[in-house]
Amino acid sequence: MEQPDPIIHQPIRLRIVSALKVLPEGEMLEFVRLKGIVGATDGNLGAHIVTLEEAAYVAVEKDFDKKRPRTRIMLTAKGRRAFDAYLAYLRKIVGQNG
Repeated sequence: MEQPDPIIHQPIRLRIVSALKVLPEGEMLEFVRLKGIVGATDGNLGAHIVTLEEAAYVAVEKDFDKKRPRTRIMLTAKGRRAFDAYLAYLRKIVGQNG
């Protein structure tokens, strides 16, 4: 039997990828906003973003907005494909057991 993508399957990373997937391709979400959506601490969210970035599922951009540091995250094309495959995996399981 196939296994789910272990990078996406972790609950917080699944929430991160889900939140980013609903955005139009190429659009970024600010770290602070993503933190509110996911319900994680700064450190926990940051660690999960690093894991997703290392897998090339997300891209991270750090810049300044009127002298304030800003971190924005975007789901990459690879991340979108991985999430779609993850959903297909779940649909397959539901279909087999339903």
